[in-house]
Amino acid sequence: MTQYPNAPKTSGPELDLTELSVSGMTCQHCQKAVTQALEGVPGVREVSVDLSSGLARVRGEAEPQALLNAVQEEGYQVALRQ
Repeated sequence: MTQYPNAPKTSGPELDLTELSVSGMTCQHCQKAVTQALEGVPGVREVSVDLSSGLARVRGEAEPQALLNAVQEEGYQVALRQ
């Protein structure tokens, strides 16, 4: 999981957790591309992408649609996990 030590600390409620199902990742390069795309979304604090399960977990204040758009722009199919 990537964490951002310089990110402002929040004293309020827990950060939102958004889980995404990502299809089409076949290698570690794919995993890195998805991770970097999600890290580039404003409000993201932590990212974890599991290649074998296709699960991406994102913590922060980012809008779910912005997360979906970032992954789609990399060429992967993605959906919010329920």
